[in-house]
Amino acid sequence: MIEQVAQHAMQVHGEAWTVKELFVLPNEYIYWSIQIVMYPFMTGLVAGAFVLSSLYHVFGVKKLKEIARFSLVFSFALLPVAMMPLLLHLQQPLRGINVLMTPHFTSAISAFGIVFLTYSFIVASELWFEYRKHFVLTYSRLEVRLDLGFFDNLRRLFFKTLTLGAFDISEEAQEKDHKAVKVLASIGIPIACFLHGYAGFIFGSVKANALWMTPLMPVIFICSAVVSGIALCILTYVLTQEIRKFMARRRIARWAKDTGAPSFEELRGAEEQEVRTVSNYLLYFMIAAITLEILDLIFRGYTQVKSWDILREVIMERDFFKIFILQYTIGNALPFLMMIWPNRSVRRVTAASVLILFGVFMMRWNVVIGGQAFSLSFAGFMHYHMPIIPHNWETFKEGFFGALTVMITPFVIFYFLNKIFPAFLKDDESVEEFEGVNGKSAPEFSATRPY
Repeated sequence: MIEQVAQHAMQVHGEAWTVKELFVLPNEYIYWSIQIVMYPFMTGLVAGAFVLSSLYHVFGVKKLKEIARFSLVFSFALLPVAMMPLLLHLQQPLRGINVLMTPHFTSAISAFGIVFLTYSFIVASELWFEYRKHFVLTYSRLEVRLDLGFFDNLRRLFFKTLTLGAFDISEEAQEKDHKAVKVLASIGIPIACFLHGYAGFIFGSVKANALWMTPLMPVIFICSAVVSGIALCILTYVLTQEIRKFMARRRIARWAKDTGAPSFEELRGAEEQEVRTVSNYLLYFMIAAITLEILDLIFRGYTQVKSWDILREVIMERDFFKIFILQYTIGNALPFLMMIWPNRSVRRVTAASVLILFGVFMMRWNVVIGGQAFSLSFAGFMHYHMPIIPHNWETFKEGFFGALTVMITPFVIFYFLNKIFPAFLKDDESVEEFEGVNGKSAPEFSATRPY
């Protein structure tokens, strides 16, 4: 037993899932595993979802009004998960807070602390301005009730705290809120791009790796991030709308009590309009991302640097199926054809979004894992076998179930955030709810007191 514990303690990180072939240096392993694949994938989803919400707030695309609010809330739900893969990958995860506590620009990963905190503040502030009226009216609705229970009292105090003492919901105050949202969204777009572009910068600046070192890497990461974020928002939006349509059809939950709830036909019409409009922007960003990736591949083959021989064997032979079949054909070409085919339907766009997410994930996989597939000796290869059935904590967090945990977490967070920030809240829904409960018009609160 003591020998097994000692042997496990002496095991090198990466040894459990690395298979070596030919002439590989003895200290080389696949150190960056599935969690480092998930890291740029999740940060890309955050940036892409925020860019989608900004299409309405900054550029005034009126048809994206409903999905813009939805994607803003979903971006905030994705935000805490951006650092989750790094924390799971670290051997000492408690040291991860040092990035945020002592940020500086001498290191790309340390600069991430400044960018992440700034972006988090912008998204949180934008959400507060967007939902401040909802906070005030929800608090007021609970305040006038006399039969409050324990949990309703907690909700009342909670929403009162969220108002931050700003109870003015006059037209002038709401106009200022909209202007603040537009300014924050305008500032947030370049910061969101930099949030994910720095991940590509980290890979592109590694001089010791021939596959990663290219100045196009940050730009490729940014474009594919927007593509994946928009695709995930479409997929999640459609699934959520399907649940709402089922509830509307069955007249269950709040639909059974609320006569002002949208009907099945209204939900279907809103879904078709939003998805078809968003799919156009998704197609534009797809063209940019695919063009850059193909340009990078052609440039490598044309220049043929001294490491091209080993890269050609990895790209054209050993990883041919992963790159050209899974990534380019299934993840890029097939959904692209589905998007440009006439009479684009919601189902087809949803199916294409799933394939696009798969293609972006394979792009991250081929960059992270493929970049470690060849030895620095240029005479050997390494293969990554992702642990499926975990037999210890290490193989859990660096295996299939660790990646699955990261993928599920934002949806759990979104479920609870939706209780605070209703993703499908209409501008007049809170007012109507207040008037329906109290039998009078919603009050014009002053800036200092709720009454």
